[in-house]
Amino acid sequence: MPARPSLFVVGAPKCGTTAITRYLEAHPDLFMAGRKDLHPFGADLDFRLPNGAPRPRLTEAELLRHFEAAPAGALCAESSVWTLASTEAAAEIAAFAPGGKAVVMLRHPVDAMHALWTQLRLNGLGDEDQTDFAAALALEPERAAGRRLPKGTPLPLALRYRHVVRFAEQLRRLREALGANNVHVIIQEEMRGQTEATVAALYAFAGLRPIPTPELGEVNTHKEVRSEGLRRLLRWLPAGIKGLLPANARAEARRALRRLNSEHRPRAGMDPALRAQLDLELRPEIEAMEQLLGRPIPAWRRPAP
Repeated sequence: MPARPSLFVVGAPKCGTTAITRYLEAHPDLFMAGRKDLHPFGADLDFRLPNGAPRPRLTEAELLRHFEAAPAGALCAESSVWTLASTEAAAEIAAFAPGGKAVVMLRHPVDAMHALWTQLRLNGLGDEDQTDFAAALALEPERAAGRRLPKGTPLPLALRYRHVVRFAEQLRRLREALGANNVHVIIQEEMRGQTEATVAALYAFAGLRPIPTPELGEVNTHKEVRSEGLRRLLRWLPAGIKGLLPANARAEARRALRRLNSEHRPRAGMDPALRAQLDLELRPEIEAMEQLLGRPIPAWRRPAP
């Protein structure tokens, strides 16, 4: 029988799934799919190709090919950041891997929204064309109806920032599908000061033997655009050189230029008035999460201005 994943890192976006994935793949008894964000689950996730056509989903056979090199007896895992936001993925995972387990990494919902917006701005005009975060938030109703979407956007759901951080609803759905004992939740802000304990608990949840905490260094640090002009050029590039290079070479050229057009720097702060407004608006979300976890999340409780 081919190896099958039974552990799934399911999100959420901009909450630290890359770090969790790397801690897991550093364990000698675990085999992680060689590529992150395969997204084999979530029929409702409307991934699109640059021309706007639906992106084909992985078949089960294609998914299992990513685990052909797994050593005998290794725990197999898959990591895709948008799985948690899907309304259908949890049930699909339960059908694919009865008894499977899921790991969820979350951060303060307001901070997660803002980080997602800055990431989409970095990715290119097809991901987010609004240069102001408040303006992007104001467009959510239009975008939910399929309007005011940037041309070539790869995932319209990503532009619905408030919807993306409905963590309580998403976690409840995942627990109902897999069982509460098969869902492990990590709070990013708590992990920063308790990395060793958090990683040890992660390994224990997965059924992996204890090992010293791997040294990862900096993971997925924030980047920002150097040149808006070059960023707009990158939006045009694939069509402009279509006849000059094959598709794979065009994609690699665009990735290389994107790397050159980005630099690591601290994320620009959010407007304090907007942050206060969003903190108040999303306080019920935080309270719902605390009820689900059965404990307070002090790092998510910012004092009112």
